[in-house]
Amino acid sequence: MKLLMGVFPALVLGLAGCARQPLPTYSHVPPFVLTSQTGAQFDSKTLDGNIWVADFFFTTCMGPCPRMSAQMHWVQKQIADLAGVKLVSFTVDPEHDTPTVLAAYAERFRAQPGRWFLLTGPQPSLNALDRDTFHMGNVDGTFTHSTLFALVDRRGFIRGYYHTEEGESLDPLIAGIRRLAKED
Repeated sequence: MKLLMGVFPALVLGLAGCARQPLPTYSHVPPFVLTSQTGAQFDSKTLDGNIWVADFFFTTCMGPCPRMSAQMHWVQKQIADLAGVKLVSFTVDPEHDTPTVLAAYAERFRAQPGRWFLLTGPQPSLNALDRDTFHMGNVDGTFTHSTLFALVDRRGFIRGYYHTEEGESLDPLIAGIRRLAKED
C-alpha cells in the first residue's frame, strides 16, 4: 500500500491539469494465465490490443465488493458502444471463488460474456498481480484489497487508478477510457 500512496499525488496532478495532458503511465502488466468464470483458461493475450479496467474483489465480501461490482456493471453499460474495452475482476479468495462460484456472481451482476471476465487461479499468481503489478494489496488469505479500479491501455500499461468509494463519481474513469480509445 505504501507504494500506491506515491501514485495518488501523480494521479491528482494528472487529473487536475489541462485535459490535453496525457494520462500518466504506471507499471506494465506482465503476461498471466488464470481461469475465467466459464472454467476456461484465460490467457492475458486475450486482452492484447484492448483497453481494460481491473479490480480485485471476492464473492463472499459483505463490504465494498458488491458496490464495486455494481459499479463495474455501470461501467459496462457506459462503454457498451466501445468494442475494444474489457473488464477484469480478479478474486482475492481463490480457494472459495471457483469458476462455478464466479459464474453465479457474474450472472448476479449481469457481466456481459466476452466483455467482463471474473478470474481465479493460483494464489501466488493472483498475489503477484495484486501486490507487484497493480500495487493494490495482497492475496494472502486476509481478504483485504483495494477498492480502486485500474485503467490499462492497449499496450498493457496501467494508466490510472480511480476511487470507487460511496459518493465518488466514476465519470473520470469513463473519460479516461474514451480518451484512450481515441488515442490509438
